[in-house]
Amino acid sequence: MTTKKTLSLLSLATAATLALGACSSGNAPAPAASSASPAPALSISEPWVKAASSGMTAAFGTVRNGSGKDITITTVTTPASPMAELHETVMNPSGGMQMRAKEGGFTIPAGGELKLEPGANHIMLMKLAKAYRAGDEIPFELKASDGTALSFTAQVKDFSGAKENYAPGGDSGEHSGHGGEDHSGHAQPTTSPAK
Repeated sequence: MTTKKTLSLLSLATAATLALGACSSGNAPAPAASSASPAPALSISEPWVKAASSGMTAAFGTVRNGSGKDITITTVTTPASPMAELHETVMNPSGGMQMRAKEGGFTIPAGGELKLEPGANHIMLMKLAKAYRAGDEIPFELKASDGTALSFTAQVKDFSGAKENYAPGGDSGEHSGHGGEDHSGHAQPTTSPAK
C-alpha cells in the first residue's frame, strides 16, 4: 500500500469517526428540566364535615402553608351555611372549655400546618342550609389576609366521637358538631327562619 493510499484511508476513517460523533451528540439526552413546581401557598388534606340533620356542624382537616411566609386565614365561605366561622376552643374562667370565633383568624407559620380537629380549632357551620349526610360533599373557600385563597371540597362523614353532653334542659342539639364542650362562647344563631 502506498503512502498516498494510506493517508487517504486515514482521512476517510477520521471523517467517518467525526460524522458518527456528530450524529451521536444529536441524540444525547437533553438536560433534565426542573420538574419541581413550587408548593402551593395553602393546601388541605383529609377535609371532612360531621354529618348533621340541621342546625350546626363543623369541618376539619389539616391546612398546610407551603410558602415562605406566615399566612393568616381570616374568612371561610361555603354554600352549606350563611354563617361559617373560624372557631377556637379555649378555657373559660370557670375552667370549662368553650368555643368561640377566632379573633384575627388562623395564622399558619411559613412551611407549617394547622390541624382542625373536633374539640380544637375548626370551621363552624351554623344555620345549615339542609341536612348533610355521610357521602355528601361540601365546597369551601378559605381566604387569607394577603389575598391567598384555598378552595376545596370536604366529604361529609358520620362521626360518633364528638357526642355532646348538654346541660339538662339546655341546648337544643344544634351543636352536634362538637364534642363535650361548653358552648357559651358561641355566637348564638338566631331562631328566626333563614331568609
